[in-house]
Amino acid sequence: MAEPVGSSMASRMLEHLLQYGEPPVRRAVPLALAVLNVSDPGQQVVDALSRLSHDADTEVAQSAVMAMGIIGAGTNNARLAGILRSLASYYYKEPTLLFLVRVAQGLTHMGKGLIGLSPYHTDKQLLSPVALSGILAVLTACQDLKATIGAKHHYLLYCLATAMKPRMLLTVDESGQLLSVPVRLGQAVDVVAQAGRPKTITGFQTHTTPVLMGAGERAELGTEKYIALSPILEGVVILKPNPDYVEIQE
Repeated sequence: MAEPVGSSMASRMLEHLLQYGEPPVRRAVPLALAVLNVSDPGQQVVDALSRLSHDADTEVAQSAVMAMGIIGAGTNNARLAGILRSLASYYYKEPTLLFLVRVAQGLTHMGKGLIGLSPYHTDKQLLSPVALSGILAVLTACQDLKATIGAKHHYLLYCLATAMKPRMLLTVDESGQLLSVPVRLGQAVDVVAQAGRPKTITGFQTHTTPVLMGAGERAELGTEKYIALSPILEGVVILKPNPDYVEIQE
């Protein structure tokens, strides 16, 4: 959720809290990692949470399992799914932890990979307070899992609905009919205050819409045949034909 430099600095501070913090502080560290990486299961954070899910303190392990569900929400991440399957067989005798593993598995495969959790929209320029409050409500409840989600208050998970949004990019024409056009999908590059017209994405691949967009990805139109009515390609985008386009005959 944070920008890359701030996120890496915060993760480093959280490592220190894990090593030197009191037990109540250690229990909150997995939840803090979840806030920093909502629907973004990077390798380092998955490794850290996988390690914490086998912690001697049961409450740290419970927080880590729930955090795995939040960071993998709607991504269908194969590595995370494998870790959760092994945790299900590891904790088969502990009902509360097994329930939380099942919840995390459900979040990872949310909407069969078509829905993600994100409080941001408009290319991370705008934050939805309602969506953020939904994520924070669940993570606040996770600070005492035995009395809330692990007991009779599992309905608090419904708060996550405020932060759910489709991950697909759909292009339609002005009458609302679905259009299949080529788009370049790659990792977003920060081009603020750079001179000229720098490239806004890197390591891109060309796909035909509709396409799925992951965390930190950005899309550009791969054809000049159409003009997007929105400067940001996200969600449902209306395209209109480019009046100046001339098709080149081969």
